[in-house]
Amino acid sequence: MRIATFNILHGRSPSDDEVDVDRFRTAVQELDADLLGLQEVDRNQPRSRHADLTATAAEAMGAVEHRFVAALAGTPGATWLAATGEEQPDAAAYGVAFLSRFPVLGWQVVRLPPVPVAVPMRFDGRWRPEWVRDEPRVAVLADVDAPVGRLTVVTTHLSFLRWWNVRQLRLLMRAAHGWAGGDRSRLVLMGDLNMGPTAAQRVTGLRPLATGQTFPVDDPTEQIDHILTDDPAWEPDAEAVVRLPVSDHRALTADLG
Repeated sequence: MRIATFNILHGRSPSDDEVDVDRFRTAVQELDADLLGLQEVDRNQPRSRHADLTATAAEAMGAVEHRFVAALAGTPGATWLAATGEEQPDAAAYGVAFLSRFPVLGWQVVRLPPVPVAVPMRFDGRWRPEWVRDEPRVAVLADVDAPVGRLTVVTTHLSFLRWWNVRQLRLLMRAAHGWAGGDRSRLVLMGDLNMGPTAAQRVTGLRPLATGQTFPVDDPTEQIDHILTDDPAWEPDAEAVVRLPVSDHRALTADLG
């Protein structure tokens, strides 16, 4: 069984700055995951040719279950609003997705609040900080009936503000443990956590299922994408990264026997 997480940059390729839906479909096929978490996913956006990228990925990998959850509703360059879950099925949106080749017995959505005010942030090459506003974040939880047993799989994309994403991750872990209850022995958390391995493991108390530098794509210097578990028996895959023809991230994979 292969688990993978991939921040897809709404399907855009850095090589030509274009979204080619067929190229995205090929990338998902190449990844060949049984359980796949996606971040920065578009639905019905002009920049991604109004495609439903979750549905495209589901077809490409042969998923029997998939769920897109919007963090933001609206169109880039126009008006963005925090998604509520009440949007129309074909409304323009942006968020995360989980896809599975195995049955999903239940779903849960956890909405993670952004920093309520603009905060100063220093970008590379600039000596003066800029005031930025954080985006709402979201997680999707799936109760998966997998060949290795029942799994609670959590997919998320946390804030780029590294003091705030710790708070979001703690909130998410409490929600995940509360939803899973006592009858699901294994938890898998994956996604772009926007923090390194040491912080991710310290905050969650989970073990890595895969390690490797994932960002930036051309010459990666850090791992901000993670697959973590509470199962002590599964061994991690070292350097389990895959470069694909889309995104500014590399995908992270874990192969389990």
